[in-house]
Amino acid sequence: MARFLVIGGFLAAVFWVYSIVDCIVQPASRHRGVPKGVWIAIVVLFPVIGGLLWFTIGRTRRGHTADQERYLPLDDVDPATRISPAEQERLIRELQEELSRLDDRGDPDTPGPRP
Repeated sequence: MARFLVIGGFLAAVFWVYSIVDCIVQPASRHRGVPKGVWIAIVVLFPVIGGLLWFTIGRTRRGHTADQERYLPLDDVDPATRISPAEQERLIRELQEELSRLDDRGDPDTPGPRP
């Protein structure tokens, strides 16, 4: 039993050190939620739990930054590319007309009675 406690303590210490080093070497842009210093304090003060929190919610994936995950891609729409309300109405009318033509024509692949 003591052997398992020693091995478990050793693994917990290794995980704790790895979590601290990983938290320190990551750029601040990859820290999610709170600033980098706060994450380091969480990992140091709460050895195993802090490391688990860091790897599950505090760290963003490689290639992503915290700012990219905070906003939806549609939030970054260029106002110059927006279409006017009149143009939106015209496009909606065209789509409705096309859908009604498709409904009138029917789909030959669908089973059921044909008119």
